Amino acid sequence: MMITTTKPGSQPAYRWVIVFATAAMLAIAMGVMVNGISVFFTPLQFEFHWLRGSVSLINFAGLLGLALGGILMGRIADRTTARQVSLFGAGVFGICMLAAAHADTLWQLCALFFIAGSLGAGALFAPLVANVGNWFRTGAGLALGITAAGQALGQGGVPFGTALLIDAFGWRGALTTIGLIALAVLMPLAMLIRQPPTQTPAQAAGPAAAAAASPVPLSTNIVILWLSAAVLFCCTCMSVPLMHLVPLIQDCGYSAEEASSVAFLMLTVAITGRIAFGKLADVIGAVPAYWLASLWQTILVIGFIQLRALDSFYVFAAIFGFGYAGVMTGLLVSVRTLIPASRRASALGIVMVFAWLGHAIGGYQGGHFFDLFGDYSISFTVAALGGVMNLVIVGALYLTVAHRTTDQAAAPA
Repeated sequence: MMITTTKPGSQPAYRWVIVFATAAMLAIAMGVMVNGISVFFTPLQFEFHWLRGSVSLINFAGLLGLALGGILMGRIADRTTARQVSLFGAGVFGICMLAAAHADTLWQLCALFFIAGSLGAGALFAPLVANVGNWFRTGAGLALGITAAGQALGQGGVPFGTALLIDAFGWRGALTTIGLIALAVLMPLAMLIRQPPTQTPAQAAGPAAAAAASPVPLSTNIVILWLSAAVLFCCTCMSVPLMHLVPLIQDCGYSAEEASSVAFLMLTVAITGRIAFGKLADVIGAVPAYWLASLWQTILVIGFIQLRALDSFYVFAAIFGFGYAGVMTGLLVSVRTLIPASRRASALGIVMVFAWLGHAIGGYQGGHFFDLFGDYSISFTVAALGGVMNLVIVGALYLTVAHRTTDQAAAPA
């Protein structure tokens, strides 16, 4: 399932500017949207007396918007440019954060995070990640691993930094600061985004182009369906520790700063995990790397509810973070490997609908079952079951592609 490509020396150096600009943009936007709301649980509960499941609806709304917006923005990016789409998304995202700082009701926060997800972060993730993959004819796994590492940095750094902002300025001041930073940083970075150089006619007619047009012996729609089913369960699993690790640790008697520092460590280690699994995908293939990372997170996720000491949380979170991080890298490289270049942005937008839906379901069920039973035992058990389903689906995808590739190679010309 590896793609034959041209020699590395023919690739433009500017592709690394694309990688690091994209990684920085995802760090901010996805750090807020995926699990940034986790540090707002306690202050929102204190001020408005909302249940934890109710506060989880803000995250649910944001991820639902991110899912639906990714389809639209991915299709637009395939027809226009990633720069145009990302500039629009950066502006919408920053404005929504500024407006959310003045919200007084749950529905206002849900609506603003839905818009921030659909027209803001949704315009950044799929178009920018697909653009990175299109810049690389070789080494795409490492490049997408670095890109995904930016998201991991944001998912750890944004909650940690936000906890400090909340302590200093309150939750409204924290959202205002996030909005201003988003506008000041995301829009200049979006100006650096370019489309990859157009191939020459000779390159377009070569074997690499033929491989890119039909990467695997399965239809593109079938691959999209398969990956979508896998990632729905995968993200249901991973979203529970992402969304509820901070309140879980706080329930053990530790401060918000201590709890968020554990999440920060987990997602800092995830930076190296995403890069490592990206390199692994270049060596063993995208789908096997995705499966191994999924196995790692599924086995370990249930362990969080067995812990009570802060030191134990630090150690376990670091171990979990390295392996779970490879899941997103594996997924992104799988899309890059299994989907033709002309459909990558729109295909990734569709697949990510199910990823963000899984995140939303996992995050919500985590809070809902906590409200029902008073602890997180059921929430993390459901997460582990989702991980098992993901392993079955990804394993079946790998075996199917490998079998059909073998049959195709053995068929007479």
